[in-house]
Parts: sequence; C-alpha cells; structure tokens
Amino acid sequence: MLSRAWKPALAAAAVGVPSYYAYKHYGRNDTFEIVVRVTGADGKPERQKMVLPLQSMAQINARLHEHETSKTWHRPGVVWKSTTSFLPSNDPIEDANAAQIVQKSAGELGDYVFYAVMDGHGGSNTSKLLSHVLIPTVARELASLTQPEESAGLGKRVASLIWSKPKLETDPLSISKAIQNAFTRLDDEILKMPVQYLASAMDANSRDKDLIPDLREDQVALLALKTAVSGSCALLTLLDTDKRDLYVACVGDSRAVAGVKEADSWGVDVLTQDQTGRNPDEVARIKSEHPAEEADNLVRNGRIFGGLEPSRAFGDAKYKWPRQVQHILSDTIAPVGTRPHMLNLLETPPYVIARPAITHRKLALPADPQTGKEMKFIVMATDGLWDQLSSEEVVSLVAGHFAGLKGAIPKADLEQRIPTTTSSPTVEGKVKTRRTSEGTWAFTDDNVSTHLIRNAFGGADEDKLRHILSIPAPHSRRYRDDITVTVVWWEGEEEAQQVKAKL
Repeated sequence: MLSRAWKPALAAAAVGVPSYYAYKHYGRNDTFEIVVRVTGADGKPERQKMVLPLQSMAQINARLHEHETSKTWHRPGVVWKSTTSFLPSNDPIEDANAAQIVQKSAGELGDYVFYAVMDGHGGSNTSKLLSHVLIPTVARELASLTQPEESAGLGKRVASLIWSKPKLETDPLSISKAIQNAFTRLDDEILKMPVQYLASAMDANSRDKDLIPDLREDQVALLALKTAVSGSCALLTLLDTDKRDLYVACVGDSRAVAGVKEADSWGVDVLTQDQTGRNPDEVARIKSEHPAEEADNLVRNGRIFGGLEPSRAFGDAKYKWPRQVQHILSDTIAPVGTRPHMLNLLETPPYVIARPAITHRKLALPADPQTGKEMKFIVMATDGLWDQLSSEEVVSLVAGHFAGLKGAIPKADLEQRIPTTTSSPTVEGKVKTRRTSEGTWAFTDDNVSTHLIRNAFGGADEDKLRHILSIPAPHSRRYRDDITVTVVWWEGEEEAQQVKAKL
C-alpha cells in the first residue's frame, strides 16, 4: 500500500498551485474597500479599511477558466464524460482533485471509473497526498476481492488458482466494505508516517539508551508530520462500467448530488450527508463511541471539541493520536515555534474517523421502463460550493446547462423552466446564510463546472462577481472558501454521436 511509495507521493503533494495576485490598476471606479482584521500597535486585534483594486470582467473570466478541464472515456455502449474546475481562496489552495479509469481484474468485464475531490484544512499537505494515492489505494483493495492476496505465499497463491475458482466478491456490500477498508487503512498509514520515520532514525545505540533523535531540521520528517497533522475531507465516486453500479464514498462535508430526469421535472437525489457536528446522526455516532462522561465536551457549537467542523476526515492527528505520541513527535520533529496545537481533553481517541459513509445506486441506462426515471449526471463539490448554492439550485443549473439555456435567466424563471423535486432533504452540516430567490443566473460557460462556480458568486450580477473575486488571499477566506467542482455524466454511443454532430 502507501508504505512502499509514500515518500515520492509526499514530495509531489508538496507542490503548490500558482498564487493569484491582485492587479494594481487604479482609476476612477476601479477600487473598493473592505474591512480587515489586523494587529494594532498595542498588540490587540483591530479592524481597518483596506482599499483594493477592482478587477475587470476580462480578468475575472480568465480566473474562472484558468483551472477548468474535461475528460471523455469511451467504453462499449457508453461514453463517460466529466468536467472539473476549481477556484482558490486560500494561498495555496487546500482543495485537490483526481480522476482515473482502472481496468478490472482478469476475468471481469468493464472498468472502474473514479472521480474524487478533496477539501483540505490546516494546510494542503493531506489533500494533495490524497490526490495521488486515494484512487490507487481503493483500486488495489477492489482488486483483492478477485485475486489471491499478495501477502499469501507463492505456493498458496498458485494452489488457489489451480484448485479453486477466484473469489468474485463484487456484490454491492463487498464493494462498499472494500472502499471503507481502503479509506481507513490509508488514513492509518498517513498517521503512522512520522512515527515510522522517527523509528527508522533511531539506531540500536539510541534505543538501548532510550534516546530520541532530533529531527527538527529533517524536511522529510517535517513533511510527514504536517501531512498527518493537517487534514482533509474526501469524496469519491466509483462507476462500474459493466454492471452500471454507482458508489459514492464520503468523508467530511463535501457533497454529491445526482440529477434524475423524471416525466416533467428533475429529481434531486442527495447522495451524501454533510458529516459535521451539526448533523444529528454524526453527533449520536460520536457520543456512542466514547464514554458518557465525555459527552458534554465532544461537540460544541457544531464542532469537535469546539474546533474541527468535519466529524470525519483524513489526517487531523491531534484528534486521533494519544497525547504521549503527540508530545514526542512535536518535541522531536516540529521546529521551535511551530509546534502543532494539541488538545487537552484527549481521553479516548480517535474522535475523528476516516471511515466513509457509502451510497450505492443502480444506473438505469436507458431510463427505467417502469418509472421512466433516469439518473443523468452527478455533481461532486467541496463545501465552498454548497456554502453558496443549494442542492436543488445546483441540479437546476446543470440541467439548464445541458438543455442549452443561454444568457441571463432570472432565478424565478429557471425554477419554472427546470422544476425540481427532492426525494430526500439535504442534511446541512453548517449554519447557512439565508439564500434569496432574487437575482439572475448566467448561462455563459461551456464548462459546466465553471458554470456552477460563476453562479455561486453572482451569476449574471457582474458587479457582485467582480467584487467578491477581486478580494485576494488571505482576506478572501472571510468571504468565500476554496471551491472544486466535478460534474460527471454519460451518454450512449448513438446519443454521443448525435451531440457531436450538432457541435
């Protein structure tokens, strides 16, 4: 697993995304003011006004399109398509994403198509590492369902192939369990990396004398520590191209929703629940896993111990390591003045887990003959999108995009043109600001993921869009989060050819 390749993956994960720099063109109406928090001369926090340059729409459009991509994978009978776009707020961005198609094991038909978005916090180390290793780790776990285990001896592996049929544990329950195992094992390895590195640096003499080496100038050790201490939510979608199965694995408060075409409306199938301290099911789970005397401190103000918002995440070692391990690693690896903050209430860790909740759906391709319903697309996004748009709005915007709508469309008009029905309500993981039904959506982007990001921050209201996207890091984080959006859809070969002919 990760232990064989974590050093190069870790190094690759350290590469950041190019920073965004505000343009400094001043004129009559090209500046605006925001209020920022600064440290005053007396060392106390205070508020000050800051004058910022207002970017032009040409500059805003360039930023919106800067990180957009699209993919098309042709498989027998079906063409799988996707777009991804991201917009930083942090510098560097703490979001990450990945996509990969993996051929199934010998003897099985079809492929696995993977998409993933990661939402880091406390730094980008964990999310960037996951973008390199999460999909391969899950794919390897799925392969183990139909192949003899690598850890078995050569004789046992050969015997299992000769005397027995390969086990074909590829039912939805087995697949779901395999995904859960891959997530939890990967998180275990992330948490072990700095511990193992410290152990490898101890020679026999230091072990005999109980001496711990000083690794505060060792950059690999520091990177391993940062990756374990920072954290990341992760959302993974798996499509089985032969069996037409959909699996969505969620750790944290990123969200996936599906658009389902119905007779005269679009169904909103919410595939995940935001996993935070404001989700009653998550609060009940956390309390059930720890002694009753800890109950009052576990979740405060919708956050774990009043601090971390997601109740499930990779990394976040200070919510998982025993207190003694935290002290040892902090003393031996963290440079002076950069020791990670530790919790004082650690009694029965872990308090945050990386076990994902799994949702399974059968894809009706074509539409279900009994109900007439057909899932047409999936939207995966980090919480930066859901802070601004509801699940219903996102489905309407994507369905309208695919219907060929163009230009500025009032919100009320879109509700009439693309009505939605919700099979199950969204479990909101945060307290959301009141959304208004007023305003105008913009249908101007070819990339549907960029289309969603534009509408999250103003749509056709260019003045609003320019102001909020002209605020640079770190001040922008008070107004918006990093956003990563992946939209996945599929077409029959004949349908795809018809669409291509119209272009």
